[in-house]
Amino acid sequence: MSGVLICQAPAKLNLFLHVVGRRPDGYHLLQSVFRFLDYGDELRLALRDDGRVARTNPLPGLDPEQDLAVRAARLLQRETGCALGVDIQLEKRLPMGGGLGGGSSDAASVLLALNRLWRLNLPRTELQRLGLTLGADVPVFVFGRSAFAEGVGEVLQAVELPPAWYVVLVPPVHVSTPEIFADRELTRDTIPIKIADFSTGQGHNDLEPVVCRKHPSVAEHLGWLKQFGDARMTGSGACVFAAFATREEARQVFDARPETMKGFVAAGMDRHPLYEFAS
Repeated sequence: MSGVLICQAPAKLNLFLHVVGRRPDGYHLLQSVFRFLDYGDELRLALRDDGRVARTNPLPGLDPEQDLAVRAARLLQRETGCALGVDIQLEKRLPMGGGLGGGSSDAASVLLALNRLWRLNLPRTELQRLGLTLGADVPVFVFGRSAFAEGVGEVLQAVELPPAWYVVLVPPVHVSTPEIFADRELTRDTIPIKIADFSTGQGHNDLEPVVCRKHPSVAEHLGWLKQFGDARMTGSGACVFAAFATREEARQVFDARPETMKGFVAAGMDRHPLYEFAS
């Protein structure tokens, strides 16, 4: 095997996001369905034999020492005692603070890729456990399939979803997830649903009203997209999305957007590109 891996770190959408309670430690209990998109960041991992882990390209606003991709590699080193290292080159397409899971996806792709590159052969469940220490969204990317999520987002069951194309709009704001979850007006008692009751048009995002109140740009993007169907926000924002049956329909809506609105069109993806890197 080559000492270099080029791998994808796909975006995710929360097709709905309910806050159903709160644990004694303050963490919120959630229900959601995660779906990956065939659009995201790209990582180039090059094997090193000196044990050093480094990101090789600068990224504005992302300190290498705080980068989840770098932290994931170092965590895997510590947990396994691996003496190998890696150079990480990260091409960032997903916005930070956008609700698309960019940093978490980067971390999960590093865990999966290094599991292969460093020949660690850790089981998927162990990589998910490690991922949770980096962030609540990391385990679903390691899980690698469309998933119904509960707990803080780490209790996962695979679900089958119909094909769909998505218009995703990216408002020009960075949303602070801790700030949104701390808001007094956040709904924290949505009645839980059962996985058997879920359909793709069901549910809502409990964080959406709080984000729209704090960030009028999110409300503006969401309002425009709602002309064309059941649009909603993903995660804690700021990105908003709507689903369409065909690429042509999605492109038609996307091309009609105001010039000031940025975003992309992507297909739903049922399996993570690195799914086979763990068992």
